[in-house]
Amino acid sequence: MTEKKRSLSGIKPTGTPHLGNYLGMIKPAIKMQATHQTFYFIADYHALT
Repeated sequence: MTEKKRSLSGIKPTGTPHLGNYLGMIKPAIKMQATHQTFYFIADYHALT
């Protein structure tokens, strides 16, 4: 059995989610779950330091 590749992705919130967020990050992230072991995080205040 082959292990899935791991993927780590973060998103920085910029306000209300919109179509660009969905097409640019959310939709591809959902699709990637079938082929990768995925980890996601939201980088908020701590990402600015």
